[in-house]
Amino acid sequence: MDKLLIRGGRKLSGEITVSGAKNAALPELCAALLTDEPVTLTNVPRLRDVSTMRQLLTHMGVHTEDVAGERGGLLLHARGVLKAEAPYELVKTMRASVLVLGPLLARFGAARVSLPGGCAIGSRPVDQHIKGMQAMGAEIVVEHGYMVARLPAGRKRLHGARIATDMVTVTGTENFLMAAALAEGETLLENAAQEPEVTDLAEMLIKMGAKIEGHGTSRIHVQGVERLNGCTHEVVADRIETGTFLCAVAATGGDVLLRQARADHLDAVIDKLTDAGAEVEAGSNAAGPFIRIRASGRLKAQTFRTTEYPGFPTDMQAQFMAVNAVADGTSKVTETIFENRFMHVNELVRLGARIQTEGKVAMVEGVPQLSGATVMATDLRASASLVIAGLVAEGETTVDRIYHLDRGYDQMEVKLRALGADIERIK
Repeated sequence: MDKLLIRGGRKLSGEITVSGAKNAALPELCAALLTDEPVTLTNVPRLRDVSTMRQLLTHMGVHTEDVAGERGGLLLHARGVLKAEAPYELVKTMRASVLVLGPLLARFGAARVSLPGGCAIGSRPVDQHIKGMQAMGAEIVVEHGYMVARLPAGRKRLHGARIATDMVTVTGTENFLMAAALAEGETLLENAAQEPEVTDLAEMLIKMGAKIEGHGTSRIHVQGVERLNGCTHEVVADRIETGTFLCAVAATGGDVLLRQARADHLDAVIDKLTDAGAEVEAGSNAAGPFIRIRASGRLKAQTFRTTEYPGFPTDMQAQFMAVNAVADGTSKVTETIFENRFMHVNELVRLGARIQTEGKVAMVEGVPQLSGATVMATDLRASASLVIAGLVAEGETTVDRIYHLDRGYDQMEVKLRALGADIERIK
């Protein structure tokens, strides 16, 4: 397995371009199943999860090919899907595989989808997906590790429904959006996820001919149509990658410009960085949106609580904890989304951080200096926090099991080197 070797102590400076969002690209790849016309996505990030989803769609019979001359360009054509099945072998490492359930049911009336895997950060049950599809008329059973879904005899389409989930679920909202786009009648999604990635998917579906209103709010109306068209769509920039690089600069110090970065998607994180003492400037020019961050000296520790968008994202908790680990003062971090999302704490402690956890709360006492050590990544965002800690630590840090990192960051070490970091991948 690959590792990252980091020699810490360098400030970051320069410019990089933020890649497309993994959490937008994955459902948008699945949306290609909804039409028999070609769909072109641009700004698709080069990630392991994207590669896995592409393999899954190819397995089903979808034609995929890279688009020459387009940054992250990918053409998908689901003219004839041969297998409405997502096998365990292809989805065991990626929870987002559940996103094929809605499109397959909506267009083909049947689906057999393995229960998904992904990061071991806590329970993320698929029961909300199942309940929503049942409300739209699907018959679903779970057997032998698979969700087996079909339309009742005599029915050709799902029907609209009011779906009120027990919790805010991003992938659930995305699945319901795609299914409802081809359903008969109107669907009302209550307690819908408001994340920018959900909004981006809705904008893509609208380009395909879907009738959707209210995306970006907790109440989304979808009027089903009989068929959808192909389209060309640019994947929105990755706000979590943006936030991760902002935290890296905040921890190490420096001056970095992030091109294509959307500040309006990261209000909660930017507010905390500003309160900590970093200078953050956001704007837009002919090349698109940008964020510039400047930091020097020790920042002030910040207490925060994760919650659904537009609150502080759980996907940024580990990275900001790495900032707090070297900040001045003591902070309290409360994780409300996933019960196992403090697994990075023990590894940060190996680097010299002072962190104590009890249940959903971590108390972080900032230290002036971390020291390099060998650490092991436990999940995607934990990997990023260890990289940030390694960048600021004295001496050498080795981050093992970075296949987690490759699931969600497009060439992270290459971008960090462009900013002056001493970091290399060891095969």
